[in-house]
Amino acid sequence: MTVSIIYHDLLIVNGDIVIDEGRNPRLITNEACIAQDVKHAILESGLAVQLVAERSPTIIRDIEHQIILLAEHDLRIIPGTGAITHLDNSRLLTASTYEFGEFEVWL
Repeated sequence: MTVSIIYHDLLIVNGDIVIDEGRNPRLITNEACIAQDVKHAILESGLAVQLVAERSPTIIRDIEHQIILLAEHDLRIIPGTGAITHLDNSRLLTASTYEFGEFEVWL
């Protein structure tokens, strides 16, 4: 079964457009596009900076909850599916989309 492309965007890594060997911008589609949009929304909200700076476990959980709510505010994401998992020294945000299933974003 082929999945049609509904969403597409330029791939952005560390604030720069990624280009291929032919010096053309690399494109991302569907769930990768949604994940990138969610990641940029988190960065633009300032919650990522608060999360890194915070030391109180209670406030950290509150910020993580705010990040999940922000992700689930995207109309392409199924409400109630967002979760943050702690792996090593990082966090992994997972959520499910209506069209493409689960995606993940490293925080």
